[in-house]
Amino acid sequence: MRLALYQPDIPQNAGAILRLGACLGVPVDIIEPCGFLLDDRRMRRAGLDYVEQAAMVRHRSWSAYRKARRSGGAPGRLLLLTTSGSMNYSDFAFAAGDTLLVGRESAGVPEEVHAAADARLAVPMRPGLRSLNVALAAAMVLGEALRQTRQFPSGETK
Repeated sequence: MRLALYQPDIPQNAGAILRLGACLGVPVDIIEPCGFLLDDRRMRRAGLDYVEQAAMVRHRSWSAYRKARRSGGAPGRLLLLTTSGSMNYSDFAFAAGDTLLVGRESAGVPEEVHAAADARLAVPMRPGLRSLNVALAAAMVLGEALRQTRQFPSGETK
């Protein structure tokens, strides 16, 4: 299981997703260009000291990311979380090697990225509301994916 951020433009969300990945043992791919410097203090503040523990891989572009996936970096399915998803994430059968991809907070992803996705998943919401924060959507869907695939880290609960 992996998380991928397509050209993130809000450093606090990237920091929160890196923290999520670190805590749950899920690698995070960041597909550049970002709308901020990756050492942005706002990202570090949101991710706290967990950012240093995250398994983060940077890709200089969408094409570089695609090339890395083809060469064995992430062999599973690419699942796009999008408001225009064709299936609710709660109805989807996740697999251990899946990558959950979130788009830019300001613009989502271009058609080329939509076309490359193996599935487009949506978080069901009340009518008339536009979208969730990408970090919240990633956390919700990742939680369900880890539950289904039994990949939550085994650790002591407090």
